[in-house]
Amino acid sequence: MKSARESIPVKTHHIAQKFDVAGRAVTLVHTGEGNVNDTYLAIFRTVFSEERFILQKINKWVFPHPEQIMENMRVVTEHVHKRIEEESETADRIWQLPRVIPAKDGKDYVIDEDGEYWRAITLIASAHSYGCVQHIEHAHEAGYVLGHFQRLISDIDCARLHDTLVGFHITPDYLKKYDEAVATKEGLARIQVSAEAQRCMRFVEERREWCSILEDAKEAGELKIRPVHGDPKISNIMIDDATGKGTCIIDLDTVKPGLIHYDFGDCLRSCCNPAGEEVQDLGKVFFDTDWCEAIVKGYMVNARSFLTDADIHYLYDSIRLIAFELGLRFFADHVAGNVYFNTRYDGQNLNRARVQFKLVESIQTREKQIRSILDKASELSPG
Repeated sequence: MKSARESIPVKTHHIAQKFDVAGRAVTLVHTGEGNVNDTYLAIFRTVFSEERFILQKINKWVFPHPEQIMENMRVVTEHVHKRIEEESETADRIWQLPRVIPAKDGKDYVIDEDGEYWRAITLIASAHSYGCVQHIEHAHEAGYVLGHFQRLISDIDCARLHDTLVGFHITPDYLKKYDEAVATKEGLARIQVSAEAQRCMRFVEERREWCSILEDAKEAGELKIRPVHGDPKISNIMIDDATGKGTCIIDLDTVKPGLIHYDFGDCLRSCCNPAGEEVQDLGKVFFDTDWCEAIVKGYMVNARSFLTDADIHYLYDSIRLIAFELGLRFFADHVAGNVYFNTRYDGQNLNRARVQFKLVESIQTREKQIRSILDKASELSPG
């Protein structure tokens, strides 16, 4: 049986030693966590201590400019750490955020002989994340942590941040890619052979006109660009093992300039569908308004201080739109022949699209209740 050290390439151990961490590498364990970067738990020891940290190879296919990812991470973490320290005496908990561990040459990354970029970040200890909402208190903490993070980064000048994912969450652009896929002979054929695909096509056409609602509001000056997390799913919210409270949000690769509505909508979309994205039985898909209320209440405690009335006006639209956008992306990929999202079986992207479109319908059915939740939470929270 191979040891953990023997199962990891020797090169990876050499890379780990290039970061400014005391001691020597005892072992590296491939965590298998995360869908993008190659991630390891590194354990270093001296004669009197042990330090654990996260070592990652940045996926250049997803992030073609890794140095920009690291510049953004440096700007955000240094800013947030300073804000956390300033507010520590009045905070209701000990807030955390991973720190970038510099390489021994002073850079924020190491480039190996193959041109791959590696980074090291501190490990948030005694805390865990979960793949789905566990209970109503967990939902509240998810919203609380997201609102806290957005508040702390809201005063960062967006000019200091790179747009590392150009076009991300720009729904009209995804609609154009879908139209291009449908316009091909192969794409049209994939729709014509499936009644479910035809239903999805009609679903998109019926909602085409409001795809640009957030972008139109931005162009009209109603909404403004701010720093955003970019991927505030529940698995990126760390919960303290001792207190059960949220302690930080992780996975900062996607931090960039954008509309805070992208974060808010994606958080609600991903958290409030108990069935998940891969369920086969669409009857199980619905938007849980109890979880929505808990998330919104937690979110508003921190976010109300920087949200404008216009921001609040479009929060419902962001929930509906981001669910529709993900469904559109899945459906467009099915029509294009599964060129972007990984699939394990034929029709998986089509099923994923159907799940998101069913969620959109549930959100629309509950519009009055969701808007009431948003209005009440924003009125009760300090403005």
